[in-house]
Amino acid sequence: MDVAAAEVAHAELLTALAGRPLVVVDRYSTALRTGYTGPMPVEALRPALGIGCYAAWDPALPGMVVAAEEQTGSRSVAGRRGWLRRVRHEAARHLVKLDRPPVIATCHTGAQLQELAGPGGTVAAIEAGVRATIEARHLFDDLLRAAGVPAVARIRCVPAERLPGLAELRRAVGTERVVVQAGDGYGGRGTVIVSGEEDMSRAARLLGPYRVAAYVDGWPCTVTALSVPNLTGGVGVYVDRPAHETTGVAELGLGPLCSAGHDWSRPWPLPAAALLIECAERIAVWAWRRYGVAGLFSLRGLLTPDERVYLSAVRWRCDDSTEVSAVNQQAVGVPPFLPAHLVVMLGGRVSWLPDPQEFNQVSLLRATERGGPFSVRVRLRGDTPLRVAAGQGPGVYRLDRADRPRWVRRAAHPAEALADLGEFLLAGLPATDVVCHPGADLATIEAVTDGATQPFHGPAGASPFTRRVAAAVETLLVPASP
Repeated sequence: MDVAAAEVAHAELLTALAGRPLVVVDRYSTALRTGYTGPMPVEALRPALGIGCYAAWDPALPGMVVAAEEQTGSRSVAGRRGWLRRVRHEAARHLVKLDRPPVIATCHTGAQLQELAGPGGTVAAIEAGVRATIEARHLFDDLLRAAGVPAVARIRCVPAERLPGLAELRRAVGTERVVVQAGDGYGGRGTVIVSGEEDMSRAARLLGPYRVAAYVDGWPCTVTALSVPNLTGGVGVYVDRPAHETTGVAELGLGPLCSAGHDWSRPWPLPAAALLIECAERIAVWAWRRYGVAGLFSLRGLLTPDERVYLSAVRWRCDDSTEVSAVNQQAVGVPPFLPAHLVVMLGGRVSWLPDPQEFNQVSLLRATERGGPFSVRVRLRGDTPLRVAAGQGPGVYRLDRADRPRWVRRAAHPAEALADLGEFLLAGLPATDVVCHPGADLATIEAVTDGATQPFHGPAGASPFTRRVAAAVETLLVPASP
Protein backbone atom coordinates (compact mmCIF):
# COMPACT_ATOMS: atom_id res chain seq x y z
CA MET A 1 0.00 0.00 0.00
CA ASP A 2 1.16 3.50 -0.81
CA VAL A 3 1.33 4.99 2.70
CA ALA A 4 1.38 8.55 1.38
CA ALA A 5 -1.73 7.93 -0.76
CA ALA A 6 -3.57 6.47 2.24
CA GLU A 7 -2.67 9.52 4.32
CA VAL A 8 -3.88 11.88 1.58
CA ALA A 9 -7.10 9.88 1.17
CA HIS A 10 -7.69 10.19 4.91
CA ALA A 11 -6.99 13.94 4.90
CA GLU A 12 -9.17 14.65 1.83
CA LEU A 13 -12.10 12.73 3.27
CA LEU A 14 -11.80 14.67 6.53
CA THR A 15 -11.76 17.91 4.52
CA ALA A 16 -14.88 16.88 2.61
CA LEU A 17 -16.67 15.91 5.82
CA ALA A 18 -15.78 19.32 7.27
CA GLY A 19 -16.22 18.18 10.85
CA ARG A 20 -19.52 16.40 10.18
CA PRO A 21 -19.86 12.86 11.57
CA LEU A 22 -19.89 10.01 9.05
CA VAL A 23 -22.88 7.68 9.47
CA VAL A 24 -23.29 4.46 7.49
CA VAL A 25 -26.79 3.18 6.71
CA ASP A 26 -26.56 -0.27 5.18
CA ARG A 27 -27.89 -3.78 5.77
CA TYR A 28 -24.43 -4.49 7.16
CA SER A 29 -23.61 -1.97 9.87
CA THR A 30 -19.94 -2.79 9.17
CA ALA A 31 -20.15 -1.44 5.61
CA LEU A 32 -16.88 0.32 4.60
CA ARG A 33 -14.90 -2.10 6.84
CA THR A 34 -12.38 -3.01 4.12
CA GLY A 35 -11.42 0.66 4.08
CA TYR A 36 -10.87 1.22 7.80
CA THR A 37 -9.50 -2.22 8.75
CA GLY A 38 -6.78 -4.31 7.13
CA PRO A 39 -3.71 -2.97 5.31
CA MET A 40 -3.07 0.77 5.70
CA PRO A 41 -6.57 1.62 6.98
CA VAL A 42 -8.16 4.98 6.14
CA GLU A 43 -9.43 5.72 9.62
CA ALA A 44 -11.69 8.55 8.42
CA LEU A 45 -13.89 5.83 6.89
CA ARG A 46 -14.76 4.42 10.32
CA PRO A 47 -18.31 5.69 10.93
CA ALA A 48 -19.30 7.55 14.05
CA LEU A 49 -22.57 5.60 13.85
CA GLY A 50 -23.51 2.43 12.01
CA ILE A 51 -27.21 1.81 11.28
CA GLY A 52 -28.06 -1.56 9.82
CA CYS A 53 -29.84 -4.87 9.96
CA TYR A 54 -26.94 -6.96 11.28
CA ALA A 55 -24.68 -6.28 14.25
CA ALA A 56 -21.08 -5.10 13.96
CA TRP A 57 -18.09 -6.87 15.45
CA ASP A 58 -14.59 -6.06 16.61
CA PRO A 59 -12.41 -4.83 14.86
CA ALA A 60 -15.02 -3.41 12.45
CA LEU A 61 -16.90 -1.43 15.09
CA PRO A 62 -18.28 2.04 14.32
CA GLY A 63 -18.37 4.48 17.20
CA MET A 64 -22.00 3.51 17.92
CA VAL A 65 -24.23 0.84 16.36
CA VAL A 66 -27.98 0.49 15.88
CA ALA A 67 -28.76 -2.96 14.49
CA ALA A 68 -32.27 -4.30 13.88
CA GLU A 69 -31.36 -7.84 14.92
CA GLU A 70 -30.26 -6.60 18.34
CA GLN A 71 -33.76 -5.20 18.84
CA THR A 72 -35.78 -8.05 17.34
CA GLY A 73 -33.49 -10.93 18.32
CA SER A 74 -34.01 -12.50 14.90
CA ARG A 75 -32.92 -12.71 11.28
CA SER A 76 -35.38 -13.42 8.49
CA VAL A 77 -36.19 -12.67 4.85
CA ALA A 78 -38.76 -10.07 5.90
CA GLY A 79 -36.29 -8.59 8.37
CA ARG A 80 -33.60 -7.93 5.79
CA ARG A 81 -36.12 -6.24 3.50
CA GLY A 82 -37.76 -4.00 6.08
CA TRP A 83 -35.06 -3.38 8.67
CA LEU A 84 -34.81 0.39 8.18
CA ARG A 85 -38.40 0.91 9.30
CA ARG A 86 -37.69 -1.11 12.44
CA VAL A 87 -34.68 0.93 13.53
CA ARG A 88 -35.60 4.45 12.43
CA HIS A 89 -36.79 5.64 15.85
CA GLU A 90 -33.77 4.21 17.71
CA ALA A 91 -31.47 5.55 14.99
CA ALA A 92 -33.03 9.01 15.32
CA ARG A 93 -32.28 8.97 19.05
CA HIS A 94 -28.61 8.32 18.35
CA LEU A 95 -28.43 10.84 15.53
CA VAL A 96 -29.60 13.70 17.76
CA LYS A 97 -26.71 12.92 20.12
CA LEU A 98 -24.21 13.81 17.39
CA ASP A 99 -22.78 17.31 17.70
CA ARG A 100 -23.35 18.21 14.02
CA PRO A 101 -25.70 17.17 11.19
CA PRO A 102 -24.42 13.88 9.71
CA VAL A 103 -23.13 12.74 6.35
CA ILE A 104 -24.91 9.47 5.60
CA ALA A 105 -23.02 6.93 3.50
CA THR A 106 -25.50 4.59 1.85
CA CYS A 107 -26.28 2.74 -1.39
CA HIS A 108 -28.91 5.19 -2.60
CA THR A 109 -31.02 8.04 -1.36
CA GLY A 110 -34.76 8.26 -0.74
CA ALA A 111 -37.39 9.88 1.46
CA GLN A 112 -36.64 7.65 4.46
CA LEU A 113 -32.94 8.45 4.38
CA GLN A 114 -33.49 12.17 3.86
CA GLU A 115 -35.79 12.16 6.87
CA LEU A 116 -33.19 10.24 8.87
CA ALA A 117 -30.44 12.71 7.93
CA GLY A 118 -32.59 15.49 9.31
CA PRO A 119 -32.20 19.27 8.87
CA GLY A 120 -28.73 20.10 7.57
CA GLY A 121 -27.85 16.43 7.06
CA THR A 122 -26.40 15.08 3.81
CA VAL A 123 -27.10 11.77 2.08
CA ALA A 124 -23.95 10.93 0.09
CA ALA A 125 -25.59 9.37 -2.97
CA ILE A 126 -26.81 10.58 -6.35
CA GLU A 127 -30.33 11.95 -6.69
CA ALA A 128 -32.97 9.20 -6.65
CA GLY A 129 -34.61 10.20 -9.94
CA VAL A 130 -31.33 10.20 -11.84
CA ARG A 131 -30.36 6.82 -10.40
CA ALA A 132 -33.75 5.36 -11.32
CA THR A 133 -33.38 6.58 -14.90
CA ILE A 134 -29.85 5.23 -15.29
CA GLU A 135 -30.82 1.86 -13.81
CA ALA A 136 -34.18 1.52 -15.59
CA ARG A 137 -34.21 -1.85 -17.29
CA HIS A 138 -36.43 -0.88 -20.21
CA LEU A 139 -34.05 2.01 -21.01
CA PHE A 140 -30.84 0.01 -20.72
CA ASP A 141 -30.26 -0.58 -24.44
CA ASP A 142 -30.91 3.09 -25.17
CA LEU A 143 -28.33 3.98 -22.51
CA LEU A 144 -25.74 1.67 -24.10
CA ARG A 145 -26.31 3.17 -27.55
CA ALA A 146 -26.10 6.73 -26.20
CA ALA A 147 -22.85 5.88 -24.41
CA GLY A 148 -21.33 4.45 -27.60
CA VAL A 149 -21.01 0.94 -26.22
CA PRO A 150 -19.95 -1.40 -29.07
CA ALA A 151 -22.75 -3.47 -30.60
CA VAL A 152 -20.81 -6.69 -29.88
CA ALA A 153 -21.44 -6.12 -26.15
CA ARG A 154 -25.19 -5.54 -26.46
CA ILE A 155 -27.82 -8.25 -26.12
CA ARG A 156 -30.62 -8.17 -28.66
CA CYS A 157 -33.65 -6.79 -26.82
CA VAL A 158 -36.84 -4.77 -27.16
CA PRO A 159 -38.69 -2.49 -24.72
CA ALA A 160 -42.39 -3.13 -24.15
CA GLU A 161 -45.16 -1.28 -22.35
CA ARG A 162 -47.19 -4.50 -22.29
CA LEU A 163 -46.22 -8.12 -22.83
CA PRO A 164 -47.37 -9.66 -26.11
CA GLY A 165 -47.55 -13.43 -26.64
CA LEU A 166 -44.53 -15.69 -26.37
CA ALA A 167 -44.32 -16.28 -30.10
CA GLU A 168 -44.08 -12.55 -30.74
CA LEU A 169 -41.40 -12.16 -28.07
CA ARG A 170 -39.36 -14.95 -29.62
CA ARG A 171 -39.57 -13.33 -33.05
CA ALA A 172 -38.58 -9.96 -31.62
CA VAL A 173 -35.33 -11.16 -30.02
CA GLY A 174 -34.56 -14.22 -32.13
CA THR A 175 -34.26 -16.91 -29.45
CA GLU A 176 -36.51 -19.66 -28.09
CA ARG A 177 -35.80 -18.64 -24.50
CA VAL A 178 -36.36 -15.01 -23.63
CA VAL A 179 -35.63 -12.94 -20.53
CA VAL A 180 -38.34 -10.60 -19.25
CA GLN A 181 -37.29 -7.90 -16.78
CA ALA A 182 -39.15 -5.08 -15.07
CA GLY A 183 -38.71 -2.72 -12.15
CA ASP A 184 -35.46 -2.13 -10.29
CA GLY A 185 -35.27 -5.49 -8.51
CA TYR A 186 -32.03 -7.25 -7.72
CA GLY A 187 -31.12 -10.69 -6.45
CA GLY A 188 -33.24 -12.23 -9.20
CA ARG A 189 -36.36 -10.27 -8.36
CA GLY A 190 -38.00 -8.66 -11.37
CA THR A 191 -36.48 -11.17 -13.81
CA VAL A 192 -38.20 -14.17 -15.39
CA ILE A 193 -36.55 -16.54 -17.85
CA VAL A 194 -39.31 -17.67 -20.18
CA SER A 195 -38.84 -21.09 -21.78
CA GLY A 196 -42.50 -21.86 -22.44
CA GLU A 197 -46.06 -20.75 -21.92
CA GLU A 198 -45.99 -21.87 -18.28
CA ASP A 199 -43.44 -19.13 -17.54
CA MET A 200 -45.47 -16.37 -19.16
CA SER A 201 -47.90 -16.19 -16.25
CA ARG A 202 -45.00 -15.37 -13.89
CA ALA A 203 -43.68 -12.78 -16.32
CA ALA A 204 -47.12 -11.21 -16.60
CA ARG A 205 -47.16 -10.60 -12.84
CA LEU A 206 -44.25 -8.17 -13.22
CA LEU A 207 -45.25 -4.53 -13.44
CA GLY A 208 -44.07 -2.92 -16.69
CA PRO A 209 -42.57 -1.30 -18.59
CA TYR A 210 -40.49 -4.30 -19.62
CA ARG A 211 -37.18 -5.19 -21.17
CA VAL A 212 -37.43 -8.37 -23.22
CA ALA A 213 -34.01 -9.76 -24.17
CA ALA A 214 -32.60 -12.77 -25.93
CA TYR A 215 -31.44 -15.47 -23.54
CA VAL A 216 -27.64 -15.69 -23.43
CA ASP A 217 -25.96 -18.76 -21.99
CA GLY A 218 -23.07 -17.41 -19.94
CA TRP A 219 -21.41 -16.91 -16.59
CA PRO A 220 -22.80 -13.80 -14.80
CA CYS A 221 -20.10 -11.24 -14.18
CA THR A 222 -19.68 -7.79 -12.70
CA VAL A 223 -17.12 -5.03 -12.55
CA THR A 224 -16.84 -2.10 -10.12
CA ALA A 225 -15.87 1.30 -11.47
CA LEU A 226 -15.28 4.78 -10.09
CA SER A 227 -15.56 8.04 -12.01
CA VAL A 228 -13.92 11.14 -10.55
CA PRO A 229 -14.26 14.72 -11.90
CA ASN A 230 -10.93 16.05 -13.15
CA LEU A 231 -9.50 19.53 -13.62
CA THR A 232 -10.40 19.69 -17.33
CA GLY A 233 -14.16 19.38 -16.90
CA GLY A 234 -14.37 15.65 -17.57
CA VAL A 235 -13.98 12.55 -15.46
CA GLY A 236 -11.23 10.06 -14.85
CA VAL A 237 -12.60 6.52 -14.87
CA TYR A 238 -11.05 3.79 -12.72
CA VAL A 239 -12.18 0.24 -13.42
CA ASP A 240 -11.49 -2.65 -11.06
CA ARG A 241 -10.67 -6.14 -12.30
CA PRO A 242 -13.91 -7.97 -13.19
CA ALA A 243 -15.44 -10.78 -11.15
CA HIS A 244 -17.33 -13.96 -11.96
CA GLU A 245 -20.68 -13.99 -10.13
CA THR A 246 -22.32 -17.32 -9.33
CA THR A 247 -26.08 -17.48 -8.79
CA GLY A 248 -28.77 -19.86 -7.57
CA VAL A 249 -26.68 -22.34 -5.55
CA ALA A 250 -29.15 -24.47 -3.59
CA GLU A 251 -26.45 -25.85 -1.23
CA LEU A 252 -25.93 -22.27 -0.01
CA GLY A 253 -29.64 -21.62 0.51
CA LEU A 254 -29.92 -19.40 -2.57
CA GLY A 255 -32.90 -19.36 -4.91
CA PRO A 256 -32.77 -19.16 -8.72
CA LEU A 257 -30.91 -16.09 -10.07
CA CYS A 258 -29.97 -14.97 -6.54
CA SER A 259 -26.29 -14.07 -6.20
CA ALA A 260 -24.19 -16.58 -4.28
CA GLY A 261 -21.11 -14.38 -4.33
CA HIS A 262 -18.23 -13.00 -6.38
CA ASP A 263 -14.89 -14.45 -7.40
CA TRP A 264 -12.03 -12.21 -8.56
CA SER A 265 -9.50 -15.05 -8.49
CA ARG A 266 -10.60 -16.79 -11.70
CA PRO A 267 -8.71 -15.55 -14.78
CA TRP A 268 -10.49 -13.79 -17.63
CA PRO A 269 -9.84 -13.94 -21.37
CA LEU A 270 -8.02 -10.74 -22.29
CA PRO A 271 -10.35 -9.50 -25.09
CA ALA A 272 -13.49 -9.94 -22.95
CA ALA A 273 -11.95 -8.16 -19.97
CA ALA A 274 -10.70 -5.33 -22.20
CA LEU A 275 -14.18 -4.88 -23.70
CA LEU A 276 -15.85 -4.82 -20.28
CA ILE A 277 -13.41 -2.18 -19.01
CA GLU A 278 -13.93 -0.11 -22.18
CA CYS A 279 -17.70 -0.28 -21.75
CA ALA A 280 -17.46 0.90 -18.13
CA GLU A 281 -15.32 3.85 -19.25
CA ARG A 282 -17.81 4.84 -21.96
CA ILE A 283 -20.80 4.62 -19.62
CA ALA A 284 -19.04 6.71 -16.96
CA VAL A 285 -18.22 9.45 -19.47
CA TRP A 286 -21.80 9.43 -20.80
CA ALA A 287 -23.30 9.65 -17.28
CA TRP A 288 -21.10 12.63 -16.48
CA ARG A 289 -21.94 14.48 -19.69
CA ARG A 290 -25.65 13.66 -19.59
CA TYR A 291 -26.46 13.93 -15.88
CA GLY A 292 -23.34 15.31 -14.21
CA VAL A 293 -23.05 12.23 -11.98
CA ALA A 294 -19.87 10.49 -10.88
CA GLY A 295 -18.80 8.09 -8.14
CA LEU A 296 -19.01 4.32 -7.71
CA PHE A 297 -21.08 2.13 -9.98
CA SER A 298 -21.12 -1.45 -11.20
CA LEU A 299 -21.67 -2.96 -14.61
CA ARG A 300 -23.27 -6.41 -14.92
CA GLY A 301 -22.92 -8.82 -17.80
CA LEU A 302 -22.51 -12.38 -19.04
CA LEU A 303 -19.28 -14.11 -20.09
CA THR A 304 -20.09 -16.79 -22.65
CA PRO A 305 -18.29 -20.12 -23.19
CA ASP A 306 -16.82 -18.73 -26.43
CA GLU A 307 -15.28 -15.87 -24.37
CA ARG A 308 -17.59 -13.07 -25.44
CA VAL A 309 -19.05 -10.59 -22.97
CA TYR A 310 -22.54 -9.08 -23.08
CA LEU A 311 -23.87 -6.33 -20.82
CA SER A 312 -27.06 -6.86 -18.83
CA ALA A 313 -27.42 -4.02 -16.26
CA VAL A 314 -25.83 -0.99 -14.64
CA ARG A 315 -26.13 -0.12 -10.94
CA TRP A 316 -25.12 3.45 -10.02
CA ARG A 317 -24.49 2.77 -6.36
CA CYS A 318 -22.34 0.74 -3.99
CA ASP A 319 -23.59 -2.84 -4.25
CA ASP A 320 -22.96 -6.21 -2.62
CA SER A 321 -19.62 -6.61 -4.42
CA THR A 322 -18.15 -3.23 -3.42
CA GLU A 323 -16.91 -4.27 0.03
CA VAL A 324 -14.68 -7.16 -1.05
CA SER A 325 -13.69 -5.66 -4.41
CA ALA A 326 -11.77 -3.05 -2.39
CA VAL A 327 -9.19 -5.78 -1.71
CA ASN A 328 -8.20 -5.56 -5.40
CA GLN A 329 -7.36 -1.87 -5.11
CA GLN A 330 -5.34 -2.45 -1.95
CA ALA A 331 -3.50 -5.35 -3.63
CA VAL A 332 -1.99 -2.95 -6.19
CA GLY A 333 -1.02 -0.39 -3.55
CA VAL A 334 -4.00 1.96 -3.91
CA PRO A 335 -6.47 2.88 -1.16
CA PRO A 336 -10.01 1.62 -1.77
CA PHE A 337 -12.36 3.49 -4.08
CA LEU A 338 -14.67 4.16 -1.13
CA PRO A 339 -13.04 7.33 0.31
CA ALA A 340 -12.80 8.80 -3.20
CA HIS A 341 -16.48 7.99 -3.82
CA LEU A 342 -17.54 9.78 -0.64
CA VAL A 343 -15.40 12.82 -1.47
CA VAL A 344 -16.98 12.96 -4.93
CA MET A 345 -20.48 12.70 -3.42
CA LEU A 346 -19.62 15.61 -1.13
CA GLY A 347 -18.29 17.78 -3.94
CA GLY A 348 -14.66 17.57 -2.86
CA ARG A 349 -11.46 17.01 -4.81
CA VAL A 350 -9.62 13.70 -5.07
CA SER A 351 -5.89 13.95 -5.76
CA TRP A 352 -4.42 10.64 -4.57
CA LEU A 353 -5.61 8.36 -7.37
CA PRO A 354 -3.07 7.30 -10.03
CA ASP A 355 -3.44 7.93 -13.76
CA PRO A 356 -6.72 6.21 -14.79
CA GLN A 357 -5.34 4.62 -17.96
CA GLU A 358 -2.39 3.17 -16.07
CA PHE A 359 -4.71 1.87 -13.33
CA ASN A 360 -7.07 0.28 -15.86
CA GLN A 361 -4.16 -1.35 -17.66
CA VAL A 362 -3.08 -2.94 -14.37
CA SER A 363 -6.67 -4.11 -13.80
CA LEU A 364 -6.71 -5.66 -17.27
CA LEU A 365 -3.45 -7.52 -16.74
CA ARG A 366 -4.50 -8.75 -13.30
CA ALA A 367 -7.82 -9.94 -14.73
CA THR A 368 -5.94 -12.49 -16.84
CA GLU A 369 -4.04 -13.86 -13.83
CA ARG A 370 -5.06 -16.42 -11.22
CA GLY A 371 -5.56 -15.36 -7.64
CA GLY A 372 -7.50 -12.71 -5.78
CA PRO A 373 -10.31 -12.25 -3.26
CA PHE A 374 -13.71 -13.91 -3.21
CA SER A 375 -16.93 -13.77 -1.20
CA VAL A 376 -19.64 -16.42 -0.79
CA ARG A 377 -23.12 -15.83 0.66
CA VAL A 378 -24.59 -18.50 2.96
CA ARG A 379 -28.27 -18.54 3.92
CA LEU A 380 -30.25 -20.82 6.20
CA ARG A 381 -31.72 -23.82 4.41
CA GLY A 382 -34.64 -25.93 5.56
CA ASP A 383 -37.80 -24.86 7.35
CA THR A 384 -36.71 -24.78 11.01
CA PRO A 385 -35.57 -21.70 12.97
CA LEU A 386 -32.04 -22.15 14.30
CA ARG A 387 -29.46 -20.19 16.26
CA VAL A 388 -25.68 -20.23 16.56
CA ALA A 389 -24.53 -22.23 19.59
CA ALA A 390 -20.79 -22.59 18.91
CA GLY A 391 -17.89 -20.58 17.57
CA GLN A 392 -16.77 -17.16 18.73
CA GLY A 393 -18.63 -14.91 16.34
CA PRO A 394 -17.28 -13.36 13.15
CA GLY A 395 -13.58 -13.85 12.48
CA VAL A 396 -11.07 -16.13 10.79
CA TYR A 397 -11.69 -19.89 11.07
CA ARG A 398 -10.21 -23.16 9.81
CA LEU A 399 -11.79 -26.57 9.43
CA ASP A 400 -10.61 -29.22 11.88
CA ARG A 401 -10.23 -32.91 11.04
CA ALA A 402 -13.94 -33.43 11.61
CA ASP A 403 -14.77 -30.57 9.19
CA ARG A 404 -15.98 -28.36 12.00
CA PRO A 405 -15.02 -24.66 12.05
CA ARG A 406 -12.24 -23.85 14.53
CA TRP A 407 -11.70 -20.26 15.63
CA VAL A 408 -8.32 -18.77 14.67
CA ARG A 409 -8.40 -15.01 15.33
CA ARG A 410 -10.46 -11.84 15.25
CA ALA A 411 -10.59 -10.15 11.85
CA ALA A 412 -12.84 -8.10 9.61
CA HIS A 413 -10.83 -7.82 6.39
CA PRO A 414 -10.97 -10.51 3.67
CA ALA A 415 -7.21 -10.32 3.04
CA GLU A 416 -6.61 -11.54 6.61
CA ALA A 417 -7.90 -15.00 5.63
CA LEU A 418 -5.63 -17.07 3.36
CA ALA A 419 -7.76 -19.69 1.69
CA ASP A 420 -4.78 -21.68 0.39
CA LEU A 421 -3.76 -22.25 4.03
CA GLY A 422 -7.27 -23.41 4.88
CA GLU A 423 -8.44 -20.11 6.38
CA PHE A 424 -11.71 -18.26 5.77
CA LEU A 425 -13.37 -15.20 7.27
CA LEU A 426 -16.93 -15.68 8.49
CA ALA A 427 -18.28 -12.14 8.20
CA GLY A 428 -21.60 -11.18 9.74
CA LEU A 429 -22.13 -14.39 11.72
CA PRO A 430 -25.05 -13.80 14.13
CA ALA A 431 -24.72 -13.76 17.91
CA THR A 432 -25.91 -16.76 19.93
CA ASP A 433 -29.12 -15.02 21.05
CA VAL A 434 -30.30 -14.27 17.49
CA VAL A 435 -32.89 -16.68 16.04
CA CYS A 436 -32.34 -17.32 12.33
CA HIS A 437 -35.42 -18.15 10.28
CA PRO A 438 -35.43 -20.05 6.96
CA GLY A 439 -33.83 -18.00 4.21
CA ALA A 440 -31.96 -15.70 6.62
CA ASP A 441 -28.39 -14.61 5.96
CA LEU A 442 -26.00 -16.69 8.08
CA ALA A 443 -22.65 -15.24 6.99
CA THR A 444 -20.44 -14.42 4.06
CA ILE A 445 -17.35 -16.53 3.52
CA GLU A 446 -14.47 -14.27 2.49
CA ALA A 447 -10.80 -14.89 1.76
CA VAL A 448 -7.99 -14.39 -0.73
CA THR A 449 -6.36 -17.12 -2.78
CA ASP A 450 -3.39 -17.46 -5.11
CA GLY A 451 -5.64 -19.55 -7.34
CA ALA A 452 -5.28 -22.92 -5.64
CA THR A 453 -8.67 -22.55 -3.91
CA GLN A 454 -11.77 -22.08 -6.03
CA PRO A 455 -15.03 -20.88 -4.43
CA PHE A 456 -17.22 -21.82 -7.42
CA HIS A 457 -17.14 -24.43 -10.15
CA GLY A 458 -19.54 -22.82 -12.57
CA PRO A 459 -22.16 -20.12 -12.99
CA ALA A 460 -24.51 -22.02 -10.67
CA GLY A 461 -22.25 -24.41 -8.76
CA ALA A 462 -20.24 -24.23 -5.53
CA SER A 463 -16.82 -25.87 -5.31
CA PRO A 464 -16.04 -28.71 -2.86
CA PHE A 465 -14.20 -26.15 -0.69
CA THR A 466 -17.27 -23.92 -0.47
CA ARG A 467 -19.62 -26.84 0.16
CA ARG A 468 -17.41 -28.03 3.03
CA VAL A 469 -17.25 -24.60 4.62
CA ALA A 470 -21.00 -24.00 4.21
CA ALA A 471 -21.73 -27.38 5.78
CA ALA A 472 -19.33 -26.50 8.61
CA VAL A 473 -21.23 -23.26 9.27
CA GLU A 474 -24.39 -25.30 9.68
CA THR A 475 -22.69 -27.38 12.39
CA LEU A 476 -22.60 -24.24 14.55
CA LEU A 477 -26.40 -24.16 14.59
CA VAL A 478 -28.93 -25.76 16.95
CA PRO A 479 -32.76 -25.56 17.01
CA ALA A 480 -34.03 -22.31 18.47
CA SER A 481 -36.17 -22.47 21.58
CA PRO A 482 -39.86 -21.69 21.00
